[in-house]
Amino acid sequence: FFSGVFIDCGADSGITLNGIQWIPDAGYVSAGTPRAISVPVLAPILAKLRSFPLRNNVFKKFCYEIPVDRARKYLVRTSYYYGGVNGNANPPVFDQIVDGTFWSVVNTTVDYANGSASYYEGIFMPKGKNLSVCVAANTYTDSDPFISALEVVLLFDQLYNSTDFTSNALALIARHSFGDDGRIVEFPDDRFNRYWQPFGAYSFMQTSSRDLSVSGIWNLPPSKVFETRLASGLTETLTLSWPPGILPDVENNYYIALYFADLQTSSGSSRMMDIAINGIAYYRNLTVSPEGLVVFANQWRLNGSTTLSLTSSPGSSGGPLINAGEVFQVIPSVGRTLSRDVIALLDLRNSFLNPPVDWNGEPCLPSQFAWTGITCSGGIRNRVVSLNLTGMGLSGIISPTIAQLTALKNIFLGNNSLYGVIP
Repeated sequence: FFSGVFIDCGADSGITLNGIQWIPDAGYVSAGTPRAISVPVLAPILAKLRSFPLRNNVFKKFCYEIPVDRARKYLVRTSYYYGGVNGNANPPVFDQIVDGTFWSVVNTTVDYANGSASYYEGIFMPKGKNLSVCVAANTYTDSDPFISALEVVLLFDQLYNSTDFTSNALALIARHSFGDDGRIVEFPDDRFNRYWQPFGAYSFMQTSSRDLSVSGIWNLPPSKVFETRLASGLTETLTLSWPPGILPDVENNYYIALYFADLQTSSGSSRMMDIAINGIAYYRNLTVSPEGLVVFANQWRLNGSTTLSLTSSPGSSGGPLINAGEVFQVIPSVGRTLSRDVIALLDLRNSFLNPPVDWNGEPCLPSQFAWTGITCSGGIRNRVVSLNLTGMGLSGIISPTIAQLTALKNIFLGNNSLYGVIP
């Protein structure tokens, strides 16, 4: 019913919070240093973190590897609270990557200045038996990347299934419960522990206590979000600056889902409305029922600021309303390293007594964060074309499966303490 891995990064023991069991990160990551936060935190899982070293301005990615069921969708959430562990006033800015696909820049500066943690959420389909979630230093700042918590939750197949996750991922921009000025709606109200932020700074907030079954509503939103709503009068337009904030100037594709339920209109009446985004018709003559419904678009172009407008349709018995909404940026997935090459590299890694610290996750992608010593061909199916581990102080065996790297043109293993045969 609820399947997930909840990792308290840097912790040495588990903890249960809000009915969720958090576990230490040992066994999921092989690099980095656990660090304790010396300042007060809002939640116990923020009291420790794992920091990853930036050495000699060589930028690497450091990955958690989570066992998963291939070809299923997973919600991934990363949480960050700096706590001054690097000795700098401002937190580092760095990248996060999932299965070789660039997810987002992690910039927690504003939240941290306001005393808050930052979280990022996305929906991904793994490319193999493990899902790799990575942080990577870049040129934004010169201090070590870190992570406080990592969640990987299995989603039901019917959630967000209008998106082709074999070639795309979704990065959360906003998820709100409208008309709600209270706490975040999360588990157990949301069975997948999605966070629905309150969005309620409006005088026309209305509430309803009528029960609603969400089993037939696309994406299975929690019934809690239908207990509040934003609404306006029959002749008034309900206008929201939503999602809040400013999107990038360059137009991107976005998945937008809006949730509605009319729990107050009397029997025999119909509440109908038109929906527009930035003045462009999103849905016309939507009839909002007591059973609830969602309307969505999976390739909607947006940039800059966004205005959501809802107006009554002719013949409607009531004004427009809205209960909840989600916006995700659609992220095209990059290619991957050929499976045979990945298996050979993992065998080689396991045969070393002290493999390079960044030999986890996707070997070739993103290209600027390929594994140390590896050069790849590029393209949808990357091949390893060069292996240069000269002078890295490695010891152990040269695995015979190195022969499976059939695209190799160059091998350099000198000045190490390795033994074995290169086929």
